[in-house]
Amino acid sequence: MKILLDECVTKKPKSRLTDFDVLTVTDMGWNGLKNGNLMRVAIEADFDLLLTTDKNLEFQQNLNQYTIIVAVFDVERSKVIFLEELLPLFRFLVPTFQKGKAYRIRKEI
Repeated sequence: MKILLDECVTKKPKSRLTDFDVLTVTDMGWNGLKNGNLMRVAIEADFDLLLTTDKNLEFQQNLNQYTIIVAVFDVERSKVIFLEELLPLFRFLVPTFQKGKAYRIRKEI
């Protein structure tokens, strides 16, 4: 699976997701692209999933028009300590994800 880390996500999860093909928005030279344009270029570049911490993205975009999965890490801040807590759950859930949908990944209380 090819995953794009959104600009709002620290690049550190890239080294912790070695079981996936992970690139960042910066790696791709797409800094500054707005969500709709970012998803379009990501699809054109054959990304399967956009990983973000932008909790509003799923409400701002009509996701079923895009052939990409959006995974939203529901964290206080995009610091690696908060993101790392969610990586095992993310890995577990990835096989259930469907393109054109958003999935909110959050720490269970």
